[in-house]
Amino acid sequence: MAGKQAKILFDHHVHALLAYTQASRYPLRNRVIVLLSVKAGLRAGEIANLTWPMVLDPSGKISTYIELHDAAAKNRSGRRVPLHTDLREALARWREAGDGDRYVVYSERGCNLTASSIVNWFGAAYRQLGLAGCSSHSGRRTFITRAARLVHKAGGSLRDVQLLAGHRSIQTTQRYIEGDTDVQRRLVALI
Repeated sequence: MAGKQAKILFDHHVHALLAYTQASRYPLRNRVIVLLSVKAGLRAGEIANLTWPMVLDPSGKISTYIELHDAAAKNRSGRRVPLHTDLREALARWREAGDGDRYVVYSERGCNLTASSIVNWFGAAYRQLGLAGCSSHSGRRTFITRAARLVHKAGGSLRDVQLLAGHRSIQTTQRYIEGDTDVQRRLVALI
């Protein structure tokens, strides 16, 4: 299976990607794109289809979760994803600075970006940063892998990760999770 999936990102890759957004033409919007991928595990199409009502509470403030509607998700797998603090702050700054009233991520012409545009944006960013094997799905795989490794600390199970990912099958979630070679070496040393 190695080499067939988008590579996961380490912390220094995420920091480099966020630094890349700062030097881009639309730094606030692009930071939101990266964080929606890495901190919420959204697919490119879900990022493109995300609307403000899905991230706002009834009073019009940024909510504590994303309410991803079935129509915006792959295979109508809508779900509720709690907002990471960094993502929530980025959304609030983008909302203040932006003039979009429907889609969270939109072009300079005011229409939502397509899934292809999101995929291409990530592709250009990873090429610029010299990160081979990464794609728009790298952030999602990173989110799912990190969630799986930490879920026990939150008192949860792999089922919770499955629900956050919007997968119908636990086997699909398991395919996203990257193994840790350091853990594997330590495990073999214990045998």
